[in-house]
Amino acid sequence: MTHDFSAIASRRELFHLAGGMALAGLGLPGSLRAEEAAKTAPALDPFQRFPRMVHEYYVSKVRSVEQRTMARKAALSTKAEAEAYITDVRERITKAFAPMPTKKTPLNAKVTGILDRDGYTVEKVIFESRPKFYVTAHLYLPKNRPGKIPGVVGSCGHSENGKNAEAYQSFAQGLARLGTACLIFDPIGQGERSQYLDENRKRLIPGATREHNHAGNQMELVGEFLGSWRAWDGIRALDYLLSRPEIDPQHVGITGNSGGGTMTTWLIGLERRWTMGAPACFVSTWRRAMENELPQDNEQCPPRSLAYGLDHDDYLAAMAPKPIIILAQEKDYFDARGAEESFTRLRHLYGLLGAEDQIQLHIGPTTHGYTQENREAMYRFFNSITGASDVAAEPALTIEDDSTLWCTPEGQVGPDLGSRTVFHFTKAKAERLKAARRTSSLKLTELHKAVRESLRMPERDPAKAPDYRIIRAYGGKRGYPQDHWINYFVESEPRTGAICTVLAKEPLHSRPALAPEGGGRALLWIADRSSDAELREDPVLRELVAAQDEGTLIVACDPRGVGDSLPGTAGNQPHGYYGADYFYSAYANMLSRPYLGGKTHDVLCTIDFLASRGWTDIHLASKGLGNLPGGLAALLDDRVKKVTLHEPLESWHSLATTEYYEWPLSHMIFGVLRTWDLPDVWSALKPRMS
Repeated sequence: MTHDFSAIASRRELFHLAGGMALAGLGLPGSLRAEEAAKTAPALDPFQRFPRMVHEYYVSKVRSVEQRTMARKAALSTKAEAEAYITDVRERITKAFAPMPTKKTPLNAKVTGILDRDGYTVEKVIFESRPKFYVTAHLYLPKNRPGKIPGVVGSCGHSENGKNAEAYQSFAQGLARLGTACLIFDPIGQGERSQYLDENRKRLIPGATREHNHAGNQMELVGEFLGSWRAWDGIRALDYLLSRPEIDPQHVGITGNSGGGTMTTWLIGLERRWTMGAPACFVSTWRRAMENELPQDNEQCPPRSLAYGLDHDDYLAAMAPKPIIILAQEKDYFDARGAEESFTRLRHLYGLLGAEDQIQLHIGPTTHGYTQENREAMYRFFNSITGASDVAAEPALTIEDDSTLWCTPEGQVGPDLGSRTVFHFTKAKAERLKAARRTSSLKLTELHKAVRESLRMPERDPAKAPDYRIIRAYGGKRGYPQDHWINYFVESEPRTGAICTVLAKEPLHSRPALAPEGGGRALLWIADRSSDAELREDPVLRELVAAQDEGTLIVACDPRGVGDSLPGTAGNQPHGYYGADYFYSAYANMLSRPYLGGKTHDVLCTIDFLASRGWTDIHLASKGLGNLPGGLAALLDDRVKKVTLHEPLESWHSLATTEYYEWPLSHMIFGVLRTWDLPDVWSALKPRMS
């Protein structure tokens, strides 16, 4: 059979991540670990065909949400409307951060030591925010202050040593020297709370942000959000602070910088007992962060937040009309323009409440960090409310060595002290969800419904042919299994879609052509990392092509974010733990539109594209990461007559119950294990498997 193709220009080498990704026996064997692969990966090709497609897609989505929410906020015109908005925003925040614990368990707090210093003491405190989930903290208490004193909970940024970092010792000590108590605690994965330790108490996952993503991405499979866990620690820290007889409950604040600014923002949105707040070096807008290609940790990206119309200012609006100061920096990567925009929105809301003077903005002159200028702005603001001091300047500070400040004997709360880790809770919940799923077996129609509800794909009519572009690239002698090729872009959503490489044995013409018509079989390959590289180098694909009958149409598909549309954004390691693949996955989850859903939608539209040209006997094949969008699309579309999945991931349950796993957030779904898992899909596909 002869296929009629053509196109115009030449093609370049695509970025190809050498060796792929080793997934600890969980689906992609025999390759480099992701971390090592990222180190050895070549730079992104500057001539990549669609390097900004995914980015501009999400910029458009975030802008659309912002425009909608801005219109609603701008329309508020009375105090009653402002109060109703605050009530509504609190309800949306609660939904975005669900589930949170329904009851508070005993803190079982212990003071393990006290440092007596000039003008203040430091109590070393350990409490349990959840049973056997230990939180290490310092309570900085002013000396010789009559009566009850104001208190502040301090939230740390991404310092390896947590509360002991110089900037965080500084503001806690500065508050105490100026008459305000400060309880500053270690975040999960920092300071004395590393969740991944060897037998010698050494970190197995270096870096706070890496550890946060490792724990947080995995938690999403069971419907948990690391930011909710981090916020719960902060709520229990407030419980401990208020349990102290020295503290005045009429004056309790929250402050923190960077990742601690994030937690300050979330805690202001979630907890009603704060009387004042000062988030530093975080508050901006989602649009600014997206446009500026700014990846953030898992706990900084609440799933469903954008879907519920929540921007940074909304979390602060939940505390209105109580006093808040937004602290930013002129040269910060958290865009100060976004801080100004959030401040303007809040000033409108506070103005309707008759409290415009209770919302303030301070922009420091330097780069990211809780610098002295910003700390002093925080002191002035809190002191203007509490009257704790009339001194504006930061007192002289004494920075202590880490070991001097340890709450534990060796600087880590490890399993030998009886501490449970985040993974312990994630694994236990995964086991409970699996047991609950066993109570009923999903019928095929029920599985289809559950999968569609989880993927949240755009509406589409399978009978309607998608639009496509004839990409001006064609050629021969590229090392593909057949001598000639042509590219098509299948538009699955406006300006977004899949890039398909179609092979041919005969030379291509020099004129643009419609996609080939036929009526036989099409082999549709869903790329793992790059159709281009896999057509040239992958033995599995090449063997499949060699086994096809004469006249079979060979099509290799890059869904969004793969190969030809691999984003050249957010740094030059797209598959790194903090790279573009993670970045867009996090935003997709905030929009409640999983990245995997978009990829699966691209594959389904590619099937529509082929069917519209007469290719309705489709053999879908894939490997690695391609198995998920490929397998899910095959489940949902019976025009796929045959399925070949090379070493597919066994289950998401296996990821949720494996402590040291390698699998990207882009191929996970928030809360999926509540209702179904991949073995359900593989079982349903078994009659078509080869």
